[in-house]
Amino acid sequence: MEEKIRAKLEELRVHLQADGGDLEVVKIEGKRVDLRLRGACGCCPHATMTIKDGLQRILREEIDPQILVERVE
Repeated sequence: MEEKIRAKLEELRVHLQADGGDLEVVKIEGKRVDLRLRGACGCCPHATMTIKDGLQRILREEIDPQILVERVE
């Protein structure tokens, strides 16, 4: 499952990069994914929405409905 999650996040990075941001996978343990947002995304007031309504939603829809994505500093 970790490989699937990493591959999907790699696909999604281009959208963040287009807005001057990026993401870093800090760790994946089972169905929990810890991410660090960088660049413009790191200080964006919509960062929580990006993670929960964007990245987590897509991972849940396409890989496993129990995936939990958390933002770490």
